[in-house]
Amino acid sequence: MNLPNKLSVARMALIPVVVALMYPGTPVCNVLSALVFAAATFTDFLDGYIARKHHIVTDFGKFVDPVADKLLVLSALIMLIQHGVMPAWMVVVILARELCVDGLRMVAVGQGRVIAAGRLGKIKTVSQIVLILWMMLSHQPALRHPVSIILTVWVLVITLWSGVDYFVKNGSCLRNVR
Repeated sequence: MNLPNKLSVARMALIPVVVALMYPGTPVCNVLSALVFAAATFTDFLDGYIARKHHIVTDFGKFVDPVADKLLVLSALIMLIQHGVMPAWMVVVILARELCVDGLRMVAVGQGRVIAAGRLGKIKTVSQIVLILWMMLSHQPALRHPVSIILTVWVLVITLWSGVDYFVKNGSCLRNVR
């Protein structure tokens, strides 16, 4: 297994650590969970950089990298629901967008097309990570603190915008679905 794939697998292995550290909700655990979450998200940047620089993109990496990203982000968001700082409806919107885009990608693959991550999708991911880190460290409810409100609204907008963008740019592959 190459280094980028090992980093993606390591990111997945850090998910239970993040969840376990988030569970108690104590100030120390909040900081530790944020540090582990930040380290895990950094591996996403690092594995992509290494894979592109050294031309070691693999089918396994194409599969495991986005799965690891989504599992990490969604696990943290679900834990934030448990602590009462993230509204469940917002996580449902994020999850729905991810499932719709992944469904579109599966249809495209069936037609021999690959839908790569776009710029808006990358901005969406970084925005979600910033929101999660803010909420892990501040424990400010999503719609009760000015910074939380701004970040929450931005994440909702960019999440929906990037999802619509995938369908506008790649919706043609749905015309031939039987």
